[in-house]
Amino acid sequence: MASEPQPRPDTGLHGLRIDPTVRQPQGRSKVWWVGLVLMLALIIGGASLWLYRATLGRPPVVQVAFAQLSGAGAPAAGPVLSGAGYVVTGDRYISIGVRVAGRIDAYEVQEGDFVRKGDVLVRLDNRDYQAAVRKAEANLELARANLVLKRKQVERARGLHERGLIADENLDVAENELAVAQATVHQAEAEVALTKVNLDHTRLTAPTDGIVLAKLKEVGEIAVPGGFAGSGDLIRIANLHDLRGEVDINEVDFRQVHMGQQAEVVPDAYPNRKYPAQVVKIYPQADRQKGTIKVELKLTKTDEYLRPDMSIRINFLAEARHDGATPWVLVPKAALRGDGESTFVWTVRNGQVGRSPVRVGEDFGDTVQITSGLDGGEALIISGPENLREGMRVSRADQDLSP
Repeated sequence: MASEPQPRPDTGLHGLRIDPTVRQPQGRSKVWWVGLVLMLALIIGGASLWLYRATLGRPPVVQVAFAQLSGAGAPAAGPVLSGAGYVVTGDRYISIGVRVAGRIDAYEVQEGDFVRKGDVLVRLDNRDYQAAVRKAEANLELARANLVLKRKQVERARGLHERGLIADENLDVAENELAVAQATVHQAEAEVALTKVNLDHTRLTAPTDGIVLAKLKEVGEIAVPGGFAGSGDLIRIANLHDLRGEVDINEVDFRQVHMGQQAEVVPDAYPNRKYPAQVVKIYPQADRQKGTIKVELKLTKTDEYLRPDMSIRINFLAEARHDGATPWVLVPKAALRGDGESTFVWTVRNGQVGRSPVRVGEDFGDTVQITSGLDGGEALIISGPENLREGMRVSRADQDLSP
């Protein structure tokens, strides 16, 4: 019987197996692993050093705000309430009308002109009034001449009466005629004065400094005193020395407004210009339909940019409501920490965090009054890391100049 064929060596994948009996050299393998570990250590160490220098190597940055004084001559704090309103005048608008009837002869000013008290604004045709003055003056001359005659007649009658040449009745008549002549002179003098006043009324003058807003009639029209709905008015001016701001405050916000409160007025047309103002009038009755209360503020400084009826924004400022003997300290609500029973603020001084317990007073919206614990001017942390602690080194964002 033929012998079975012997298995041939596997020349495929099995032939690629490593013979476990054959030992490989290990020196080069160890060197490679050591180099890899050193390289990773250098990379990790460098990254850690960079991270330390970038973060832990410098103090954390915090946002700060400053405690502000209000009252007792200190500047008011930021706005606690804002509202849209309009520029008005203290006595609203002054409509100037005629006091005597006449035809409009000329306007001496135009809309937009600035006028001083006493400046002539409008002239009426005054020829009839000049004639009336001349007639009254002539009547006065006649009355005075008649008075002179009556005085002489009385003197003559008294002489005749002393010699018994005339009766008592004749003397009484002469003296009575003298009294009538004197009264006639007084009447004529009053008539002259009246006609001169009427003549002067043909010139309409400015009762105060201001700006001309409108001409209400045209040259040539007849103007009559009084009339219905001011039909005798010829010109309208506004008193620029008493400009005011008027705003409707929502009833919900009304508690934040009080008499004498400081504010700033910002015209919509000039948003970079701010005018100081003060609350001078709070209307006693609310508007039921709008749910608002009207507030009036007097502008303490004005210029040629402000005009009546301009749209404005009024920012009411937080300030002391007491007698002003002690200034208030006002801080942003964002600076407060703790709860109502134990409230404190984080302060920053010379790059170091401090902890100051405070007592909170009135609430003005975004700001609150501090009744104790701060003197004003302190830098308060309003935003920063959660792990703040007393004595910690920090960097203020407004002073951090590093990249």
